[in-house]
Amino acid sequence: MKGIVLAGGHGTRLYPVTLAVSKQLLPVNDKPMIYYPLSVLMLAGVREILVISTPADLPNLQRLLRDGSHLGLDISYARQDEPHGLAEAFIIGAGHIGDDPVAMVLGDNVFHGNAFYDILQRSVADVDGCVLFGYPVSDPHRYGIAETDAEGRLISLEEKPAEPRSNRAIVGLYLYDNNVVDIAKNISPSARGELEITDVNRVYLERGKARLVDLGRGFAWMDAGTPESMLQASQYVQTLEQRQGVRIACVEEIALRMGYIDAAACHRLGSQLAPSGYGTYVCAVAKEFGHRTG
Repeated sequence: MKGIVLAGGHGTRLYPVTLAVSKQLLPVNDKPMIYYPLSVLMLAGVREILVISTPADLPNLQRLLRDGSHLGLDISYARQDEPHGLAEAFIIGAGHIGDDPVAMVLGDNVFHGNAFYDILQRSVADVDGCVLFGYPVSDPHRYGIAETDAEGRLISLEEKPAEPRSNRAIVGLYLYDNNVVDIAKNISPSARGELEITDVNRVYLERGKARLVDLGRGFAWMDAGTPESMLQASQYVQTLEQRQGVRIACVEEIALRMGYIDAAACHRLGSQLAPSGYGTYVCAVAKEFGHRTG
């Protein structure tokens, strides 16, 4: 499976900060925002990843993530001059996707949950059409909303409905079979001239090829695209990290535990980040892992 991190757009909800810097490079507690969606793809076992962003922001993202080889990944980049809807990512990334299925994650989404690895592994192993992820929210009129029947089957999708039929928001993580490229190329733009991801999902729904995975209690999902939500995400991450002594979305640790790099490589990466607390943590994880497996 190929992966896409959609990190485009102008970050207007965060103006004036994003007049000078990419939203995905802003810190969510102790690490750049883009580490959170990147970690999702890594946990799903996706190692070939395309980062899509604006021409102005791509150089800084490349400086941060490089070609991904230091994490055992293959990261490439593509430009999106202007945002024309989430589904445009599949057209821009058609060459990257090739004949494979694809996982796309939005660059400002933060996910965390104890069972998330297992959920991702099961979902990636069974992509017949599209797999969407639902999360209960208190303000469903702000999101794409999924409705299910009594047996939990997906029966309708609405984008920012005035009268929502449920409170299950579709989060910014999507799994698709290879048909998504052709579907994205053939949907009609919305009144705003955008290729809406909900329209892509409706095609799969009409074909009977869409399913919903519920992310319920014990799970956290945040769209960190506003000052308020970014602060909330930072406070959430900070609280857990301080109390539990672990780092959420530490890409070096994930690469080590997924077997993408070894303990020595992980320790070198941590040393390059010293004397920050993040770098110290990476070194400690590498040392502990090396002792345990040596």
